[in-house]
Amino acid sequence: MNNSDTHVLVVNPAGASPIVLVCEHASPHIPAEFAGLGLSPDDRMSHAVWDPGAMPVTEHMSKMLDAVAVTSGVSRLIYDCNRPPTASDAMPERSEVVDVPGNQALSPGARAQRVTAYYLPFLETLRSTVAATTDPVIVTIHSFTPIYHGRPRSVEIGVLHDSDTRLADAMMQTAAAHLDNDVQRNAPYGAGDGVTHTLQEHGLKHGHLNVMLEIRNDLIATPEQQLAMARSVSRWVADACARLGVLGGVQCRA
Repeated sequence: MNNSDTHVLVVNPAGASPIVLVCEHASPHIPAEFAGLGLSPDDRMSHAVWDPGAMPVTEHMSKMLDAVAVTSGVSRLIYDCNRPPTASDAMPERSEVVDVPGNQALSPGARAQRVTAYYLPFLETLRSTVAATTDPVIVTIHSFTPIYHGRPRSVEIGVLHDSDTRLADAMMQTAAAHLDNDVQRNAPYGAGDGVTHTLQEHGLKHGHLNVMLEIRNDLIATPEQQLAMARSVSRWVADACARLGVLGGVQCRA
């Protein structure tokens, strides 16, 4: 793992695959100067702060697919790298049921400082990684909580897309061959929820294949689950790419 910037982590930078993995909510880290954003110890490790399990799955997939992965090294409550600076929830005052005291009534100057310190380095690292990859295929990895606002979610894996449905279509068509899970399209979120910024910025703008994968976090809570899920998802991604005739092919070592 390399540090291309203090708050951006690049995994397997020499990866030869056309796959570019992205994990925007990889870390619960809150830099000391933010005093924990005023959160309780429990809240500081909750899904409001990061996507539990997503980073280990991403790291395993990076090895299995020989793919570079660009990940954020700070909590999404400091800056959500899957949101543009204009989004109100780029630095949310509340995340589901968790109030974030350190994000209350941020001044324009304070917001701008976070954009400069956390978003722009991530943006530029991912942009340069995609530009250096021949015919890149962008796959973002996220996790979600089984219960949201008190309501259980039946979906186990979500395949999310924006206006470009090519890779999502291929993955939905091949899901049953690789997973024994409830796989749904644009669930538990969709483009209308403002969650496809990375896909828009780094995929749609340039015509690159792209998809966002959401995995329910109780399915990737242990190292064994994370490894098994990464293996299944890596094979699934490789199969979908093969069906789309991705240049050079995608090899899976899982």
